[in-house]
Amino acid sequence: MTDIPGPGRIRVLIADDQRVVRDGLSMLVGLIDGVEIVGTACDGAEAVRLAQAHRPDVVLMDLHMPGTDGIAATADLRRRLPATRVLVLTACASEDAIVPALRAGARGYLTKDASAEQIEAAIHAVHAGQT
Repeated sequence: MTDIPGPGRIRVLIADDQRVVRDGLSMLVGLIDGVEIVGTACDGAEAVRLAQAHRPDVVLMDLHMPGTDGIAATADLRRRLPATRVLVLTACASEDAIVPALRAGARGYLTKDASAEQIEAAIHAVHAGQT
C-alpha cells in the first residue's frame, strides 16, 4: 500500500471487523481498474485514524463493528474529512440500519452479498458525487 496515488486513481479504505471479509474486499476492490487500496481497518476508530493518514476518496465501511461502529465512524469522518465519501456495507439492508448511516453522512450502501460489478459501480458512483 502506498500513499502516492496513481494518476486519476480512486483511493479506497476498507473497514470491516471480519478479517476474511476485509481481506476478500481488499483483493476484489484492488482488481478494479483505476482503484487503489490505501488501507484496511478492523474497526471504526482505526478507519478514522487511517483515513486521516491516507486521505482516501472512498471508505467502504462495515456498519456493525465492535467499539466504534460504522455509523459513529461515518459521522466522525464526515466532520474531519468532508471530501471523503463513505459507502456502508451491511449484511442486512434494513431501514433501521441504513437510515442512521445515511443521516451520519454515508453516500450509499451495499449489502455484503453484492457482486463485484455492483461494488465497482457503487465506488465509481459515490466517487463521482452520486448516491
